[in-house]
Amino acid sequence: MNKSLFDEFEKTSPSAWKQKIQVDLKGADYNDTLLWKSPEGIIVKPFYTSEDRTNQKTETSKEDFNICQSIFVDDEKIANLLATDALKRGANSIQFIANSIFDYKKLLNNINPNQTYIYFNFNFLDDNFQIEISKYVNSSKTYFQTDIIGNLAETGNWFYNLKDDFNKLDKIQKNTEQCISVSSDLYQNSGATITQQLAYTLSHANEYLNKFGSSIAKKINFSFSVGSNYFFEIAKLKAFRLLWSTLTEEYDVTDLEAHIFVKPSLRNKTIYSSKTNLLRTTSECMSAILGGANTVSNTAYDSIYRKSNEFAERLSRNQLLILQQESKLQESKNFAEGSYYIESITQQLAENALLIFKQVERSGGFLTQLKSGVIQKKIKENANKEEVKFLDEEITLVGANLQQNKKELMNNQLELYPFVKQRNIKTLLPPLSINRLSESFEKERLKTEKLFKVPQE
Repeated sequence: MNKSLFDEFEKTSPSAWKQKIQVDLKGADYNDTLLWKSPEGIIVKPFYTSEDRTNQKTETSKEDFNICQSIFVDDEKIANLLATDALKRGANSIQFIANSIFDYKKLLNNINPNQTYIYFNFNFLDDNFQIEISKYVNSSKTYFQTDIIGNLAETGNWFYNLKDDFNKLDKIQKNTEQCISVSSDLYQNSGATITQQLAYTLSHANEYLNKFGSSIAKKINFSFSVGSNYFFEIAKLKAFRLLWSTLTEEYDVTDLEAHIFVKPSLRNKTIYSSKTNLLRTTSECMSAILGGANTVSNTAYDSIYRKSNEFAERLSRNQLLILQQESKLQESKNFAEGSYYIESITQQLAENALLIFKQVERSGGFLTQLKSGVIQKKIKENANKEEVKFLDEEITLVGANLQQNKKELMNNQLELYPFVKQRNIKTLLPPLSINRLSESFEKERLKTEKLFKVPQE
């Protein structure tokens, strides 16, 4: 009994499948009816076979994915209590977000950096402070999400100026490990296509490699956001690992795994029927996990318009715990391998992104293209297309432009301003604009809440 059970079945060629489908269509055109083109220019077929396999192996983490709780540091004692509580309730990783320096000893009280993955996301640049923390924790599980180029792209300005920012970062990278991050999430949340996200992330990272040399490669980590295109988002993370491996090999750096931190996208989140955000983030977290993310930090369903609260944060953490423990995704890094469809789009995304990357590099590199406004323009063009599709209901968001609950009122529920804030400051270059698809729609609906009374049942 050495023969496989499948040997008893006759193999069917792709052409035979297509012929059978064409017969079943009863005259309808195969191409017009069943093929669709993604925003990335990829033609998606109705079926895939072994002939679509690329057999391309992507390097993934040897460990299970980490469940992360993101905490803003305003008061060190409160942030520490939130962090220790999250760790007791299933998280094994913490992201601390801060706008200014803080008492890191008080913040890390009763947290073992050698047992807990810790990410420091600073919205400021202080080389001495970052070096101090790194020496204090002295752990390979600590990552700094410091990105001076990402800050320039998001705000339109350097923290100080080009020379000082790079000098401070140079001092940081000479004295710390895992000290630089590349903010791919910025491109996703600004409306970039998946191929643009991949290409710009790679080119963004290449600026650091060009500046500091090949030794910096192992000190870079990546922050991604994933959207609702389930299989494409799985393929996106896998494609990036291929691209990063290809790029680092050009610098004679081999066997280097990209460390990827992932959060769900903000683009498709809504303030109306906000509990549907739970469904969106569940799908997005699954994409992140199956795509091979090292760490996943979920987004609370009401985080757009409400201050951080225990109930919503617990739900967001439990979503990941359910996926890990009950859905058995704790050892999921290879689950997507062997999928003809995912392998095919992974390869195509990588190839298309590489073309854009080469164009950017031929045009002077990422910083040159950013300063000239080319990257902002291309991302804005796609963001505008998505917004038109949303208004035309080609892209639908339940509770926003589909199946609205007319009785739901939000004016008195807003604890935070949920829309893009206009900044009246002088910038060196046009900043990228992080915005949600439903913002203009929600603004109009909030206005109408004051114009009519909700009928009683």
